[in-house]
Amino acid sequence: MKILVTGSAGFIGNVIAKELLERGDEVLGIDNLNPYYDVALKEARHERLAKYPGFSTFHENLEDKNAIARIFSDHRPDRVIHLAAQAGVRYSLENPHVYVDSNITGFLNILEGCRYTGVSHLVYASSSSVYGANTQMPFSVHHAVDHPISLYAATKRANELMAHTYSHLFGLPVTGLRFFTVYGPWGRPDMALFLFVKAIDEGRPIDVFNEGRMKRSFTYIDDIVGAAVRTLDLTPKAAPAADRPDPAVSRTAPFRIFNIGHGEPVELMRYIEILEDALGKKAVLNMLPLQPGDVPASHAETKDLEEAVGFEPLTPVEVGIRRFVEWYRDFYKT
Repeated sequence: MKILVTGSAGFIGNVIAKELLERGDEVLGIDNLNPYYDVALKEARHERLAKYPGFSTFHENLEDKNAIARIFSDHRPDRVIHLAAQAGVRYSLENPHVYVDSNITGFLNILEGCRYTGVSHLVYASSSSVYGANTQMPFSVHHAVDHPISLYAATKRANELMAHTYSHLFGLPVTGLRFFTVYGPWGRPDMALFLFVKAIDEGRPIDVFNEGRMKRSFTYIDDIVGAAVRTLDLTPKAAPAADRPDPAVSRTAPFRIFNIGHGEPVELMRYIEILEDALGKKAVLNMLPLQPGDVPASHAETKDLEEAVGFEPLTPVEVGIRRFVEWYRDFYKT
């Protein structure tokens, strides 16, 4: 198939694009290579894809309506996996406007492109952050998610609502994927694991929020890719009539939402201990309170994903962290 991947120089988008290319798909990559974090890392990710003859790339901003419409009309992808976004919960407190530009306006342009060119399936990245103030664990796609606690989370929830609207109005098959704390080789430098490894390797303290009492469904990148590609190949259909509305499915539209996350949450202090073992160094801990916009715990329930595509994220953190450390030391020659 010809598949459009937005965020092809980003962490998740790059690894998914590589998987699609290796199985023989043609990939059209869109990425603006913005300087939110190290552009050299993004360029290195794109270099991994450039060796595949089926890869082509477009350096465009999602909010540029004309540019995105032109890519769709000129190249007419069969399917789209939309992973580009302004990421980061804490940064959304500092620069809120860029989140609306990229995550709302940008997503609208993707929806419009899919609508007018007859894309057979749009898969888009949502986030576990949409669960916000929810306290019922594990987080289920069948729970209501009406209380986000960061603008980033609010934009991701808005994406889910926009996707359902287009699916209902225009029959566009759409699937939203709520990612849970993704980590692994080629990861983002603003994420905890990357920051921890760099600081510990350089002998600097690491910031440990909520006094280390955070719990997360840390999810290894290969599990994200395995689930996302299988989901891309599964075109949703409208659900049978039910007694009450269900946030994860629709009675009027080919629309689905799945969690993709490791089912066993890990406490942050345990995560740091595993990292210390992998590095062979002890961390100096700077204990801090919970930050605005952060949630104290996340726990993914993935039964719907398992039933739909036969896949469950299972990579243990001990394995995933070791692989990340090996990649980091090789890439940065430390």
